[in-house]
Amino acid sequence: MERQISLVKDEALAALRGAQTSAELEAIRVKYLGKKGELTLLLRGMGKVPPEERPRLGKLVNEARDELERALGEAGRKLAALEEEQRLERERVDITLPGRRPPMGHKHPLTLVLEEIKHVFRGMGFDVVQGPEVETDYYNFEALNVPKFHPARDMQDTFYITDDILLRTQTSPVQARVMEQRKPPIRIIAPGKVYRRDADVTHSPMFHQVEGLAVDKHITFGDLKGVLKVFAEELFGKDTGMRFRPSYFPFTEPSAEVDISCVMCHGEGCRVCSHSGWLEILGAGMVHPRVLEMAGYDPEEVGGFAFGMGIERIAMLKYGVDDIRLFFENDARFLTQF
Repeated sequence: MERQISLVKDEALAALRGAQTSAELEAIRVKYLGKKGELTLLLRGMGKVPPEERPRLGKLVNEARDELERALGEAGRKLAALEEEQRLERERVDITLPGRRPPMGHKHPLTLVLEEIKHVFRGMGFDVVQGPEVETDYYNFEALNVPKFHPARDMQDTFYITDDILLRTQTSPVQARVMEQRKPPIRIIAPGKVYRRDADVTHSPMFHQVEGLAVDKHITFGDLKGVLKVFAEELFGKDTGMRFRPSYFPFTEPSAEVDISCVMCHGEGCRVCSHSGWLEILGAGMVHPRVLEMAGYDPEEVGGFAFGMGIERIAMLKYGVDDIRLFFENDARFLTQF
């Protein structure tokens, strides 16, 4: 029994000297000192030893156990220090290396275009005004000469909240509100979000518009043409051509669709402009006398012009984008091009 105790102790100490990892140390501890370990089994076997030998042999087993535990603790501390050193070496950071710059955000292409539009019209004396996106039927339609059951309401698929409350389909209600609050002369643009039940590669259920309004004495259609010509040349270049085509809008009379020479082929004719050389960019016209009357103005004393454009439409033409959905998908590969 005494020899067996010595052999187990020597074997365990030799195993400890060869251990390379904490996992190996734990395996040695379990093998010799665990519940079913070899030294533990020797202690349990004391019942088979003659009574007079038990104290001496029990003491030898306990001394061997204490020695093994001390050796395990010492080996554990050394291995832990070694493993910590190795871990720190693996995780070492060379602080002299240049850092990695995080990707920086920047202005959205629609924001860039809107800021340019604001800059152009501010340079011509226009103020920038805002209005509510949740609007009443009166300001969205009736104040703009579109009474209930007017067929022109079918031109816009409207999101109604109640019979009288809706998401605005245009920023023109801002014009009606401003005319109620101010006296001529008025020169404003009203940018903002608008909502219509429409979605495809060229339409979005939420998009952005800029409406413009000028009201004063002696305003003519020529003034409207001059303002829009400056706008087109500032955004698309001095050689940009412009034409007006007769159209219909309930709140203007006369009304016109405004085209510019194709930004892709410069009027020569291509697939983008359907080989016509022209691209439609906005609608415009002289403010309808009925709209002036509803705002409390005398159409015999003052006149005005109004225009409206989609910011996405302008951005698509300016940047050569063929799918409006790209502006709303937040794909960094697309946005970083601007």
